Amino acid sequence: MSELKNLIEKCWKERELLNNIKYQDAIKSVIEKLDDGDIRVAELIDQKWITNEWVKKAVVMYFPIQKMEVKEVGIFEFHDKMKLKKGYAKKGVRVVPHAIARYGSYLARGVIMMPSYVNIGAYVDKNTMIDTWATVGSCAQIGKNVHISGGVGIGGVLEPLQATPVVVEDNVFIGSRCVIVEGVQIKKEAVLGANVIITSSTKILDVSGPKTVEHKGIIPERSVVIPGSYKKNFSSGEFYVSCALIIGKRKESTDKKTSLNDALRTHNVSV
Repeated sequence: MSELKNLIEKCWKERELLNNIKYQDAIKSVIEKLDDGDIRVAELIDQKWITNEWVKKAVVMYFPIQKMEVKEVGIFEFHDKMKLKKGYAKKGVRVVPHAIARYGSYLARGVIMMPSYVNIGAYVDKNTMIDTWATVGSCAQIGKNVHISGGVGIGGVLEPLQATPVVVEDNVFIGSRCVIVEGVQIKKEAVLGANVIITSSTKILDVSGPKTVEHKGIIPERSVVIPGSYKKNFSSGEFYVSCALIIGKRKESTDKKTSLNDALRTHNVSV
């Protein structure tokens, strides 16, 4: 792997090497390993998500070495340079028409894709549901037993290279029409109600205790989250700005399914 990394790093610095078959093969090898789940764009090391920049570099350089092609499927025509995943039955993945996953994304056994989209570099772990018209952006990292509801937008990130992609950890529930972008991390077992929008600059306010606690970029473990707003002063007056409100926690004493139902019922969260 170190030899492969060295080739990618050298090609990144000397872009004329993109015309060299040796370096093209190295880039393609990285994408193949991403597709098989042998390497990841980001991984959890000592409780911290670390971005493998050299892998992202390979993804970025994969685009210019691919050629545009016209592809026809029945009455549909596509014009693109990226391949799509194949072999779903062998992988143990259920893919409902018209779900699409690009080659170079990883789908683990037990993943279900309703009509949805998964982009290159993304990693989707075991038994995760990607519901109708949801999107998982480039390099996003999705954990086990996650439910991504209808219309959810998980943002992608290729550049800047050092930026951590969106991370959704194990046993998270993301309600309908949520948008999670710009490297936001949703920690284990969190529950997001419908229409929660979180960017790297969005205020995340824990209002479940006697004092408001502010977070940015991270939803803590087992948090139950709903959309909210707060007043902010501008030159022309005072206006309301969107935020995310943590209104409680999932219980540790119950299993994941019971905990989810209990959280939604107790806090009256719409999904």
